[in-house]
Amino acid sequence: MFRMLSCTVLLMATFACSAADAAPSGEALTVLSSGGIMGAIREVAPAYEKKFGVKLNVVAAPSMGETPQAVPNRLARGEPADVVLMVGSALDKLVDHGQADKASRVDLGKSFIAMAVRKGEPKPDISTLQGLRTALLDSKSVAYSDSASGVYLSKTLFPRMQLGTAFDAKAHMIPAEPVGAVVARGQAQIGFQQLSELKPVKGIDIVGLIPAQAQKMTMYSGAIVSKSPHHAAAQALLDYLASPQADAAIEDSGLKPLIHNAG
Repeated sequence: MFRMLSCTVLLMATFACSAADAAPSGEALTVLSSGGIMGAIREVAPAYEKKFGVKLNVVAAPSMGETPQAVPNRLARGEPADVVLMVGSALDKLVDHGQADKASRVDLGKSFIAMAVRKGEPKPDISTLQGLRTALLDSKSVAYSDSASGVYLSKTLFPRMQLGTAFDAKAHMIPAEPVGAVVARGQAQIGFQQLSELKPVKGIDIVGLIPAQAQKMTMYSGAIVSKSPHHAAAQALLDYLASPQADAAIEDSGLKPLIHNAG
């Protein structure tokens, strides 16, 4: 908590001088944000709003899935939005369909899959592939998301590990809400999701990242929605999120910041 507060204070201080010169524009941006990068955008919002005089309306929206809240479904219904922050591969589909501006697309941070248990429950040793396998087989119930990490687990990793039909019966994809919330309620003994999506959830303990041999990196990216009437302000937000000044917030959220090219 102290680290996150310190980061926010640092970000505000970094832009204090330029903020004094930024006349409020009266603009407001609607940002559709996946849970995996929600922590980062919420942390940098005060500094951006102070510097540019633009209010951010951050709306939770999964990168993919069948729920009405998912980014593609919101845009398909014509919901107003200016910026999308989401899984890079899902964003590419929006770009291909002309719903997001290709020239504005930028990668923002790397995400990795972690496992969580209900707060106070024993933490299995998942430092090795065998340890992860044992934890999966011994668990009474398993939850995973309907987004990038869950699709990978259910379609690739779990079948590759040959866990059997008994495991299939106790493993469930969770739509529309954080996996950590299901674990916190005791509806699943163990849960898997991006670390950045598990970190904000109360009532759970994060066991750790799954082993490297089983891991899959997910890139989180951002772009301007093609129909946005606020391209300049939206581009300024993306430029800031992709700058070194946002690295601390991105790391605090559970993502790994990208290396920035000098100059």
